[in-house]
Amino acid sequence: MTSSPHVLVVGGGIGGLCLAHGLRRGGVPVTVVERTLVRTDWLQGYRIHISPTGATALHDCLAPEAWDRFVTAVSTQPTGMTVYTEQLRTLLHIDPAARATDPEDQHRGISRIALRDALLTGLDDVAELGAEFTGYTFLPDGRVRAAFADGTTRDCDLLVGADGSNSRVRRQLLPGTDRVDIGVTAIAGKHHLTAEARALLPAEVTAGSTMVVPPTPGFLFTAMWLGDGRRLDGPPADLLLDPNADYVFWAYADAAARMPSPEEPDGAVLQAAVRERISGWAPGLDVLVAGSDPATVNGVRVRSAAPVTAMPGAPVTLLGDAIHSMTPMAGIGANTALRDAATLTAALTAGGDLARAVAGYEQAMLRYGFAAVRQSLRNARMAASDSRLLRAGLRGGFRAAGALTRRSRGTAS
Repeated sequence: MTSSPHVLVVGGGIGGLCLAHGLRRGGVPVTVVERTLVRTDWLQGYRIHISPTGATALHDCLAPEAWDRFVTAVSTQPTGMTVYTEQLRTLLHIDPAARATDPEDQHRGISRIALRDALLTGLDDVAELGAEFTGYTFLPDGRVRAAFADGTTRDCDLLVGADGSNSRVRRQLLPGTDRVDIGVTAIAGKHHLTAEARALLPAEVTAGSTMVVPPTPGFLFTAMWLGDGRRLDGPPADLLLDPNADYVFWAYADAAARMPSPEEPDGAVLQAAVRERISGWAPGLDVLVAGSDPATVNGVRVRSAAPVTAMPGAPVTLLGDAIHSMTPMAGIGANTALRDAATLTAALTAGGDLARAVAGYEQAMLRYGFAAVRQSLRNARMAASDSRLLRAGLRGGFRAAGALTRRSRGTAS
């Protein structure tokens, strides 16, 4: 590795910015190019769950000021997960963070705008906004030249594609590896958590995250999201984008053949379809879906990354959704991208040969990244399964695990 290799990161998302922090702290020159123009261009409607894996990666990479901004912004919401039947009878309760005390050991929620605000802290001289990447070429000296829509170019020792699931870097580096439609549709929405709503909604959905598993196809996930700990000045507040609002998020998933088109622009139509699918379930679940603002309801065709077993290696590599985009059914996509950032940071700041460092990162990343892809894919296919035997086995497994957990707690006490 040269004494001062320059890394160019395409994409100023979660993983790309975390990587930039880590490299800068480790003395590796880095530039992040992002096509959006301002910090608030990156707004998305739902919050992110940061697991201990993701928090540890952030702690390892971020400068102290940025880490402090993250810690003060995360919400202090319940972290447990309960699996219920469609009548809200408990199958299994899990609280993995019950004894966690350090911020990097805890499960936390944070709005995407607050997380990006923390990740941009201290990177004004590193992040270049409004730069649209179009492609790259290899130079005779082994370096890479990246081209941009405005006609400019930038040269680097290593190009890192962190530009999301529709990555232009991936399409050039690994042609034919676009994401695959797995035949599952998800519809999601928000129920504003006002004092009145708390009185109307079932206590189960305001006590933490839930997964509702019926004996028939489909499943419903819910999560209570409390507003960010640090109140941010931002765009006009509304339930879809407001980082300070409290709400219950819900998502229903089933086989695409049994669901309306996710491209349906009217949230009320999608909302009505979910209400029909959960007819006969515990009445409080219909209250949750029916009471949501249709403007917050949207659908998505669930896609998953095509398997990748090897990569060409330096001087171009990939990170996060650009390489191992996964379904949302495991809730680990963002945390896996953060793990990528920490793993690549460690490889590049350790010294030694650049190609060897990148190869070591890619070997580890492909292993754990596609293990996460397979886990999320299994969950998505389970949600759409119409096998009563399979679903009965799943519910029985949850029930047995719940009974074992309760017995263990009784013995411990």
